[in-house]
Amino acid sequence: MLRSRLRPLPRHPTSAAPVPDYQDGDEQPVEESPEDFFEGFLAHLFPDDAPPFHGDPGQHLLYSSPRYGNLEIMVPSYPGQSSERTKEIGAGRDTINGTANPVEEGRKLFAHFLWSAALVVAEGVEAADSPEDAAGDPQSRARDIWKVKGESVLELGAGAALPSLVCALANASTVVATDHPSSPALTGAIDFNMNHNLHNRSPTTAKVSIQPHTWGELNDSFARENKGAFTRIIAADCLWMRSQHDNLVQTLQWFLAPGGKVWVVAGFHTARPIVASFFETAQNNGFEMEHIFERDLNVRSKDGGEVHREWATFREDEGLENVRRWVVIAVLVRK
Repeated sequence: MLRSRLRPLPRHPTSAAPVPDYQDGDEQPVEESPEDFFEGFLAHLFPDDAPPFHGDPGQHLLYSSPRYGNLEIMVPSYPGQSSERTKEIGAGRDTINGTANPVEEGRKLFAHFLWSAALVVAEGVEAADSPEDAAGDPQSRARDIWKVKGESVLELGAGAALPSLVCALANASTVVATDHPSSPALTGAIDFNMNHNLHNRSPTTAKVSIQPHTWGELNDSFARENKGAFTRIIAADCLWMRSQHDNLVQTLQWFLAPGGKVWVVAGFHTARPIVASFFETAQNNGFEMEHIFERDLNVRSKDGGEVHREWATFREDEGLENVRRWVVIAVLVRK
């Protein structure tokens, strides 16, 4: 099960989630509280539940990677945000008591979680970077999709940027993690996740950087200098706002290199029609689907492979009890 790779680390005393001050790469030993231990065991107690996001704003999570070892991931945080508002945002509610709040509207960026879609990308890249007899996934299609060695990678709406980190460990040539200029991810979380986890490991050949980027705004220096520069673009759970689909597609077209591919992974927690709408927008603006399928996050086949099914724009029998356990995985290429 995908989320069984995650364990919460002891909570930091403030919601602002300060970056731990590790000296010389030495991690400070910590004791795990009963609450954190129980939280980490929930995936085994409730295997049919598949939450779309993991961790709390400002929390540190331990991501267990068979290939790269334990990775400590800081979840971005908006200072002072309540746990109740966290749940509302996770459920896709961007208003308070039915009334639009301009401050919350500005925070409709959803950076302050680690999303299941990011775990899907990270696991896929790791499997593709592993020897075939150790990858744990006998489905060659998945391995072919996620290869990044030597590729130039751009992640959009990166949040905690776990996919970018794993791409750097898998020796992509270039990795750029981006998020909206107002995103809390740019206030220390991405920087910590990259520097802390890459510091004591075998030298990566990837050139890693972090950049602010607003989808559809292509006149800044970063956009001008990197038009057509990326052979792989990651968009993991970036489809929340239908009003931003056109801007997102403009950004994809601008940065994608000739022959490059876009990885789109999205859950259905904000409704399947919104996801379908994005693919329609992409197809109407120069993209086609090289691959598209749905993956079950909770179970694997008898031979250890992923459980897939065909993509559908509408499923009559889809209810709340099973909608969250599936994600769509698509590889977009230019027509």
